[in-house]
Amino acid sequence: MKTFVVLSLDTRRPKRDGTFPVLLRISHFGKVSSITTGIYVKDADWDEKARAVRASYKGTQSVARLNNFLQKMKSEAIDIVTRLDEKKVLGTLSAVQVKQLVERKSESGSFLRFGEELASEFDEAGRYGSAQAYRITLRVLSNFCRGGNPSFRDITYSFLSKLEQYHLQKGGALNGLAVYMRTVRAIFNEAIRRGLAEQDAYPFKSYTIKTTKTRKRAISMEAIKRIQSLALAPGHPLYHARNYFLSSFYLRGVPFADLVRLKVGDIVDGRIRYDRQKTDKPYDIAVVPAMQEILALYIEGRSSEDYIFPVLTAREADREYRQVNDARKRYNRKLKEIAKLCGIEESLTSYVSRHSFATQAKNLGVPIAAISDMLGHSDTKTTQVYLDSLPSDIMDDFHKRILGDL
Repeated sequence: MKTFVVLSLDTRRPKRDGTFPVLLRISHFGKVSSITTGIYVKDADWDEKARAVRASYKGTQSVARLNNFLQKMKSEAIDIVTRLDEKKVLGTLSAVQVKQLVERKSESGSFLRFGEELASEFDEAGRYGSAQAYRITLRVLSNFCRGGNPSFRDITYSFLSKLEQYHLQKGGALNGLAVYMRTVRAIFNEAIRRGLAEQDAYPFKSYTIKTTKTRKRAISMEAIKRIQSLALAPGHPLYHARNYFLSSFYLRGVPFADLVRLKVGDIVDGRIRYDRQKTDKPYDIAVVPAMQEILALYIEGRSSEDYIFPVLTAREADREYRQVNDARKRYNRKLKEIAKLCGIEESLTSYVSRHSFATQAKNLGVPIAAISDMLGHSDTKTTQVYLDSLPSDIMDDFHKRILGDL
């Protein structure tokens, strides 16, 4: 290998205080490139033979710790060069390219910093939900590290196990932890794909993301009918919330974010056609009579570009995303009031209509694959999470049929 990394003092251009920068010099096939370490010392405080700061240096509380920092930078650079050599690509790179790879890996070696870069990329792509999810996880990690800045190699099995213990001891739920861990895993996988982290440091070979069975969020058809028959005048504070809930149920459990983005022009020949916000998958859903009754309350005199429901006013994507989130919070608060009025003991949220539609379909014997397609899931595993256990009366009927005349 004809590539060498050394620490050196650049004495060509002193600063006003007489100090010089300590550099990381990379010699690659006779060509030299340099990376600044951010450390400046006087010539008298630098030991060129030992390639280290002398004990006479007064600019730090611990010269030993400072030298350890410099040696760590050097070791990390050597490690990167060695890995490039092992991959048989070092000889194809110029000295500048080697420098850029070392600098990039050093700068992106911070797990939190790289995670924030990915969140920013999501923002630019209009994927604001993903960006928010990443930033929430990064805040959790930052709190766990007490403001520290872990590298990818710091994210080990032991690190993840301690994070798990930290989360659970604070009263966090196992499924909430699973959300954070999946984000950590996604960030690590993307870093590996971009060459910023090594496969051999991947902690999820040994660490398993744990989940627990979630409490189902479906309500019975009898409860749906109670919501349906709730007498609310157009000016009632819960009027729109009740209509949103029923509309979601009537339209195969359409999520709130998609429901409020539906436009009058999406209604074509007695059907609603739209692309799902999350996946861009096209939907073509028949407008059943109950849904038509609700639409009649909202679309009269409206243009094709108008939203059906009076929720969104923003046209910019980022403002629209925030508006949907704020509206969903208000909607969920109103659903809790609706639950009280209807004597529904289960927690009523925006997703209950979606879960209830899926569970009712299952109870009627609709194949899981068909339910999965109606919900827009990429596989039936996700659909299974939505499906409630069969009601006890159906289970009792099966039980009697199985036992027969015994």
